[in-house]
Order: sequence, then structure tokens, then C-alpha cells
Amino acid sequence: MELSLTQFVTIDGVYQAPGGPKEDTSGGFTHGGWTAPYFDEAGGEFMNQVFARADAFLLGRRTYEIFAGYWPQHDDPADPIASNLNALPKYVGTHTLERADWAGTELLRGDLVEQVTDLKSREGREIQIHGSGNLAKTLLAAGLVDTLHLLTFPVLLGTGKRLFPTDSTPTAYHVTDSRTTPRDVHITTYRAAGTPEYGTIGE
Repeated sequence: MELSLTQFVTIDGVYQAPGGPKEDTSGGFTHGGWTAPYFDEAGGEFMNQVFARADAFLLGRRTYEIFAGYWPQHDDPADPIASNLNALPKYVGTHTLERADWAGTELLRGDLVEQVTDLKSREGREIQIHGSGNLAKTLLAAGLVDTLHLLTFPVLLGTGKRLFPTDSTPTAYHVTDSRTTPRDVHITTYRAAGTPEYGTIGE
């Protein structure tokens, strides 16, 4: 399977608490819910298309707890997000979660990079990460993310957890899709293309 990451970010790369004010207030973050004014049908259709390609999900503990508290109570066979999240295997990278009651969930402990490498070697289309910023950063640094879907919202916050820290692993990407929704969310799909190439402009 290939590993894809779908992440909501601000213009300055913040991913913290996109869904609501109480989602993640760590570090004194007070800007939660910054995506809410910008969701529209076009953005929803893109997310449906992404979820329809999934054969499994890989989630961090916080994202898993948010999803597990909502989606089992909102199952809808006609909804590709709800139906796939409830029916497909879910793997959770965690050192702290003791149990997982959501059907189809397996906790990953120990060497996360090794375990995700094993998951990727299995037959299937995509294993998908949604949100899960800390997990995403670990796997980006390890070069395990094949496709990156960035939904960039027209907001600059200045504070909050950022997807790309200053010590990020240098990586080149090809843009395979780009669109802007009616509410100005820019959606870009990047395909990992190895290490960057360098040169001098004009030579």
C-alpha cells in the first residue's frame, strides 16, 4: 500500500485544532476552529474522493480519540468517509493509549517507522493519515509518505503547532493536482520525488 497524508494547514503551516475551539488548546492555543468558515461542497467532494481510495487508516492518538468519539455514532453506508472509517482497519501509533474500542482498531507500539514500513508492504491501495500531526511529522521525516494532500486555508495565525519544523527532511515533490474551492481553500496534491536538486539561477 502507498501512504498518503491529508492535512489542513494555515498559510503559515499551523495544523493545530482545525475543527473546534476545544480540540487542542495545548501551549495556550486560542485559535481552534479556524477551518469552520471555509468548508463548502467542493472541499467536501475532494475529501470524499480521498476517503474512497482508502484500504486502511493510520492515526495518531489524539486524532483517533476525536474520530472514535464521533464516527461510530454517525455511520452512513452512503457516506464514503463514515462508511470507510467504520469498516476499514485502523492503526493507531501510540505509547499511551491502553485500549481501543472502535471496531477494527489495532494499536501500534514499539518502533513506529518499522511497523509502518511493514504496513506499506501489504497488498492494497492506500493507507491514509488524516490530521495526526505528530505522527505525520515522524513519517515525513522518515521518507515514508508517498502522497501529500495539503488543504491550505486563507488564515495566518502566528502561533500553534506547525507541520513542517525547521529541521524537516529535505524532500522534492511533484504537484499532481491543484485546485481552489469557492471559499478560497487551496488544495494541492504533492507526490514525493526524492531529494531536492540544487543549482544557480541563470547558469
